[in-house]
Amino acid sequence: MARIDIVMPQMGESIAEGTLSRWLKAVGDQVKRDEPIFEISTDKVDAEIPAPSAGVLAEILVQEGETVEVQTVVARLETDTAAAATSPATSPATSAPSPSAVAPSQPPVPAEPPPVPQPPETAATTAKDPEPPASTIDAGQPSAPPVPAQRQDPDAGAGRSKGDETLEERLTQKSTPLVRRMVAEHDLRLGDIPGTGLAGRVTKNDVLDFLERGVPRTATEAPASAETHTPATRVSGPLVQPWPGDRVEPWSRIRKLTADHMVMSRRVSAHVHSVIEVDYSRVASLRAAKKSEYGERGVNLTFLAFIAKAVADALPRHPVLNAAVSGESTIYRREVNLGVAVALDWGLIVPVIRHADGLSLLGMARAINDLAERARGKRLSPDEVQKGTFTITNPGVFGTFVGLPILNQPQSAILAVGAVEKRPSVVQGTDGVDALAIRTKGMLALSFDHRIVDGADADRFLAELRVMLQEFPESAT
Repeated sequence: MARIDIVMPQMGESIAEGTLSRWLKAVGDQVKRDEPIFEISTDKVDAEIPAPSAGVLAEILVQEGETVEVQTVVARLETDTAAAATSPATSPATSAPSPSAVAPSQPPVPAEPPPVPQPPETAATTAKDPEPPASTIDAGQPSAPPVPAQRQDPDAGAGRSKGDETLEERLTQKSTPLVRRMVAEHDLRLGDIPGTGLAGRVTKNDVLDFLERGVPRTATEAPASAETHTPATRVSGPLVQPWPGDRVEPWSRIRKLTADHMVMSRRVSAHVHSVIEVDYSRVASLRAAKKSEYGERGVNLTFLAFIAKAVADALPRHPVLNAAVSGESTIYRREVNLGVAVALDWGLIVPVIRHADGLSLLGMARAINDLAERARGKRLSPDEVQKGTFTITNPGVFGTFVGLPILNQPQSAILAVGAVEKRPSVVQGTDGVDALAIRTKGMLALSFDHRIVDGADADRFLAELRVMLQEFPESAT
């Protein structure tokens, strides 16, 4: 018999830690190879982790709810020597499916570059000046955020010993990029946050807990210029007590992240909304003609696929809607990476279709079907929910007439698709006389960041989408 270490996998190049949210097997249970053995929650996605080999779960080392670094041994599996020797998944690098294995069509995502050390004189100036405003960072779609400045390595000749490092510097060196982003975004200091991780390390949950207590910075720590930067803390509501018979359910990790992100987005961006009505009669006719053909290829052709195709094709002509705010600058994204919100029983997730403007209608429909299915099965990799540049949400699938969504930071716009249904409509006949007719119609609502997107920009985009959908070419199907 042999024992195999089961480790916390690195589910994405920028992921440094994960939370073991639920054990699917108990000590002593028989486990089949590739059978899901536990669930993890990262900062981007929930996923089920398969067993690397068949055997018996001999030991559990990390309990439910614990957050540990990647490659930490979470359990041990007892198996026969032959199986252990032939199992390709016994090494930590293969203990979970890699992003490339899950979605081979997706291009590789480069790792986040490490913080660049500053010269001694620059670091000294940074230490005395207030931090600049943090760019809007999406816990779900991260971009390259500002991180606390790090001093030059004392071993590089700066004349400082490791003992001279401040507590803030030592904590910064041990913290993950995500934690540093959250600290910068909420104008906090790592030294003020009690760490519960290994060796006192500050984790993402530590930052969330600190924010939930609503602890502001003291007056002496406030930035020198209130005109350029305002401290940001989470606003706590009144303490509500349950009544007899009520059921109290603590928030899950994904619910906490969603709540924090939505409050942050409302606070950061100037939300404005525009709504337009679209006649989908042309799309409905094409869909009816092609649905069987697409079905034979294993693809469900939906109205959403037509809409997503039109959006992806139109965005390059409206770059401000495929942009992000960084301080007092606008970043116009070259790539069109389309996020499509998927409602789950335990929350909301936004998988991303990379390079969506290069897909055909069939490719778009297949990508939407695939990502939605794997999102519901907890089989997405974190890389598949990152680097979106524009988001589509579809409340209309539940019958909603129109919705006005909150922006998915740091994106500048999000489109809500209302219910597509038959409605009475005034049409002009060939004789020029108006008449009532039955048409397939629906609403499209665009929420946009008025800091960089003007109303005219948003309305031109919506008007083009309407024309594209109402005159959708048969050759594009």
